[in-house]
Amino acid sequence: MIWRTTRYRLLKRLQLRESWIIFFILGNVMINFPFLKIFNQPLTLMGFPLLYLYLTLGWAASIGVIYLFTQTAAPEHHPGETPPPP
Repeated sequence: MIWRTTRYRLLKRLQLRESWIIFFILGNVMINFPFLKIFNQPLTLMGFPLLYLYLTLGWAASIGVIYLFTQTAAPEHHPGETPPPP
């Protein structure tokens, strides 16, 4: 019950247009010079260069955010219900 309420609140907040704009700007900032320079170091983490991990994890996080946005845009349809007529 608590999980459902929390999920509903989170998805409701993500419907805001400002959230879309903020995540778009954040994604653009993450792939620009200052951040790429910070992570372009000759260090490895578990054998992977730091820059590759940064880009891969950022890519995965952006997919997660896009998934949340698509969940808010999708109409609620419960199994067993007939969809409303267009």
